[in-house]
Amino acid sequence: MDRQAAENRVKQLHKEINRHNYLYYVEDRPEITDAEYDQLLRELQQLEKEFPELVTQDSPTQRVGAAPLEKFSQVAHRLPMLSLENAFNEGEMRDFDERIKRFLGLPMANEIDYVCEPKMDGLAVELIYEEGTLTFGATRGDGYVGEDVTQNLKTVKAIPLRLHCSHPPRLVEVRGEVYLGLAPFQKLNMEREEAGLPPFANPRNAAAGSLRQLDPRITARRPLSIFSYAPGIVEGYEFVSQSQMLATLPQWGLPVNPLIRKVNGINGVLAYYREMGETRETLPYEIDGVVVKVDSFDLQRDLGEKSRSPRWAIAWKFPPRQAITVVEDIVPQVGRTGVITPVAHLRPVEVSGVIVSRATLHNWEEMEKKDIRKGDTVIVERAGDVIPAVVKVMTEKRVAGAELLAVPAACPECGSEIVKIPGEVAVRCLGLTCPAQIRETIIHFASRHAMDIEGMGDKYIEQLLRLGLVKTVADLYYLKKEDFMRFERMGDKLAENLLNAIDSSKHRELSRFIYALGIRHVGEHTAKLLANAFGSIEHLGKATEEELLSIHEVGPQVAQSISTFFHNPVNLEVIERMFAAGVRPAVEEKRLGGRFAGKTFVFTGALSRFTRDDAKRMVENEGGHAAGSVSKKTDYVVAGAEAGSKLDKARQLGVAVLTEDEFLRMLEG
Repeated sequence: MDRQAAENRVKQLHKEINRHNYLYYVEDRPEITDAEYDQLLRELQQLEKEFPELVTQDSPTQRVGAAPLEKFSQVAHRLPMLSLENAFNEGEMRDFDERIKRFLGLPMANEIDYVCEPKMDGLAVELIYEEGTLTFGATRGDGYVGEDVTQNLKTVKAIPLRLHCSHPPRLVEVRGEVYLGLAPFQKLNMEREEAGLPPFANPRNAAAGSLRQLDPRITARRPLSIFSYAPGIVEGYEFVSQSQMLATLPQWGLPVNPLIRKVNGINGVLAYYREMGETRETLPYEIDGVVVKVDSFDLQRDLGEKSRSPRWAIAWKFPPRQAITVVEDIVPQVGRTGVITPVAHLRPVEVSGVIVSRATLHNWEEMEKKDIRKGDTVIVERAGDVIPAVVKVMTEKRVAGAELLAVPAACPECGSEIVKIPGEVAVRCLGLTCPAQIRETIIHFASRHAMDIEGMGDKYIEQLLRLGLVKTVADLYYLKKEDFMRFERMGDKLAENLLNAIDSSKHRELSRFIYALGIRHVGEHTAKLLANAFGSIEHLGKATEEELLSIHEVGPQVAQSISTFFHNPVNLEVIERMFAAGVRPAVEEKRLGGRFAGKTFVFTGALSRFTRDDAKRMVENEGGHAAGSVSKKTDYVVAGAEAGSKLDKARQLGVAVLTEDEFLRMLEG
């Protein structure tokens, strides 16, 4: 692969992985399997290894997970909750063992003590005890900033509100996995179906959905549980090893998985993995692998961390579960971004305790590659035990005359012409008026980082669509008070608030408006570049691909996507109707010659005086640049509590290090 092709693929992988991160960590509704996600991430890691100049500060390999939900207040973890590197076979585990020995300078004959734990399929949280009392609880979020779910965690009966010890430490941060057992999960789904509610897809989604309830009383009715697995910051007590910590926590009343075991050497790890694989089906909860950690905390500190994961731990995934069934039909389905996906309707079959009747075939290229046809006998799996996928066709059982499903000539939802953008495998409907896309289009348009229409949540958007009051985002600006009064439980004041919020959005910054349009490959950062370069939607809409490519950071794929969007007459009509309703995006003035002109800042650690978004905004407002990694070009590193590898690198390179207070004083001149 040449450099240009690699750059295009890297940008595409950024978009795909970030989207799937959001769906998995924030929406709790993943669309691909863990195995498929791991494959995307590995492909990106390999490309960045081959072309290191393509590594950017916003690469999914440089961050953890996704941003927290906006409906809960946010809190920074004083010690980041990193994700784990994955292994999928014995060879990769032996490589992990050898890497540790090489890094520590130990002979290969030496055996490391490891702690092996079942890998729970739940939601990671942090519990904070001060003087023995539970004072705070948060989700993992993006690893650095989580969601404040203290009141909900207090309803989990397995979590002690006070530690069971007479002289508790001053401060104990405990990380754990909140989960829902299989029997409670099945009972909960039965109750939901009886109440006419959709069942949860799996126990993890049920646990995450239960913990993210705004009303703690709902959480209290869900039989959640927890297993503790790691410490954060601890003051007034010292743990020397993972095994000692796990032996101590139950004495304090914090549950620990009884199957956790300390083993000596990689062979002990292999034996434990095989045992858990055999035991898996008998457990009252779901696990999808085992987690292996170096036992000694001194060795863990020596090994340190990479940008995304610790060097001293790894998750060894189990092989996916499979079953044989028949493809009864293949139907094209339009997704929220207009992508038309072939979906297999299967003869219902049980896979790892779940009845599977549908499976995505991802795209026509993949379907043709696997040669999947209506009537075929196929092997399906729930890779990562979540989303079913067809992995193999048993061609020897194929019925005579079975044919591949052709790419539809028009959108099956709205009848519009469909396109296949060069360099992409997907076919899509690009119109803003496609009914299959409009709900998600409006949700994105009204979101906080786009037009920020306060109060315009999912439930109101769904009612607008159900009542036929909106068909495009432009229709929002033609709504009247009497339209909102048709909603369930709507009062005069609330209707007025919604109308005022819509009216206030008419003069958002140009970059927000560009981002709100949902142009493929145009995120917040690219939208700012376009707003600065063109100054108006009119100029942007008339820009040629050559003019777009002249902008730094805009590549061929982005340029073509923008050009295609503005050559669609339906999209232009929607924009014109918004302008006719008084929408006037404000042109942003870029500050030149500010206090930070030409300076690059990197922020690291847990920030207490401002958020990372605030920090980036303050730097950019003064003409500077906020980067995600430290290099020789970095001018300042602003270090919060528990700053890690970025602070170490800054000291190695001689980069000036500031506290938050020093940064604010510099900002004030």
